[in-house]
Amino acid sequence: MRNPFSENFLWGVATASYQIEGAWDEAGKGLSVWDAFSETPGKTWEGATGKTACDHYHRWQEDVALMETLGLKAYRFSLSWPRSLPTGKGEVNEEGLAFYDQLIDALLKAGIEPCVTLYHWDLPYELYRLGGWLNPEMPRWFEAYARVVVERFSDRVSHWMTLNEPQCFIGLGLEQGKHAPGLRLGRKDILAASHHVLLAHGRATQVIRECAKKPPCIGWAPVGVIAIPDTDAEADIEAARTAMFSLEHQGAITNPDDASSVWSNAWWADPVVKGQYPEEAFRLFGKDMPDIQKADMALISSPIDFYGANIYHGIRVRAGQSSPVEKVPHLIGHGQSMYGWSRSEEALYWGPKLLQERYQLPIVVTENGMTCHDWVGLNGKVEDPQRIDFLKRYLQQLARAMNDGVRVDGYFLWSLLDNLEWNEGYKQRFGLTYVDFETKQRTPKSSYHWYRQLIESHGETLWQL
Repeated sequence: MRNPFSENFLWGVATASYQIEGAWDEAGKGLSVWDAFSETPGKTWEGATGKTACDHYHRWQEDVALMETLGLKAYRFSLSWPRSLPTGKGEVNEEGLAFYDQLIDALLKAGIEPCVTLYHWDLPYELYRLGGWLNPEMPRWFEAYARVVVERFSDRVSHWMTLNEPQCFIGLGLEQGKHAPGLRLGRKDILAASHHVLLAHGRATQVIRECAKKPPCIGWAPVGVIAIPDTDAEADIEAARTAMFSLEHQGAITNPDDASSVWSNAWWADPVVKGQYPEEAFRLFGKDMPDIQKADMALISSPIDFYGANIYHGIRVRAGQSSPVEKVPHLIGHGQSMYGWSRSEEALYWGPKLLQERYQLPIVVTENGMTCHDWVGLNGKVEDPQRIDFLKRYLQQLARAMNDGVRVDGYFLWSLLDNLEWNEGYKQRFGLTYVDFETKQRTPKSSYHWYRQLIESHGETLWQL
């Protein structure tokens, strides 16, 4: 296979503020919904919290050194909204912004492009008490927050992402109650909150365009809910399209009991890219549809420069005899990560291919990776051959998509560090670097060294056994 990765391809890693920073109540930081949620008994595995996490707030210099040795071209990280504005609006926390100033400067000195995500789930607790994403004022509060950080950092930052995985912080946080703030709302409230999220995205996008001191490159990072056609027959490929973009049939690749369809790609992306909700939404949801004002869709569809997609796995589908989509059962004993997600590398072919086909934007894989049973061996090393094999398989499929004409501008591996995996606590280890959560010692894994060689070779080593 021809190597499609140019010297300008953005090889990166991704992290999120709550998952790595720690320092939960230091230097003026306010509470987030995750600070409160993780203190509630039974909400996280073994009662884990992000109070110290990886202690990145105090060890950021060590972590930048890890990134520099890795040879990264880019680093995707999120700003903590309550670290920047402790109550979510109004007073700015200078110490919080100064922390990100230092981090950004160090990244640039190391030759690493800082790629900033404005929101990765750590909603300020004080805004939650005002209704959070149910409050119609949330888009304006998010706009004001975006204005503060864009005016502060855009002299050095040009790559921006507005929101990470709204499917999760709405679906898991407000509908299923598995994530912070742990609510179980009805469909009407879920759809209203979703609309406010999209308005917030639009307002932030406009603020970045208006205030950026360097020409900005703007995107977002929804979770890629991916269908893989069982064969290359056109009927099966069409079944995959239907599963990915039809609200009525998205249950083939998600949980069919998700009545609100917040896991649908089209529910979120059609408004952002096409400027309209899917037509079937009005038929399916009827009077539960949000109150859409005349100017809303123009705001939501403020132009973005790339389509980010967090892709970990996909579901195989085919055309059914009695339905446009039929889920194909997994083979007995199929490969799985420790998370229980299937090894389905073709997701990194069909995901970018079908997303770009529909939305006509450059693709950036904003997250991809896997959890393994990692520990430090008697020889002091962390051997993780399954992760290396996983990455080879997935990236070869991404290369296949690029060779077939799909424009992919970057790839961000999740994650630089083992970290707090939300309600899964410290059970799941996604990192290229092993973290001892008692001592905070970092140990690069075998996959870290493999990824370094891949970046150095501009992708040439991807096909080496």
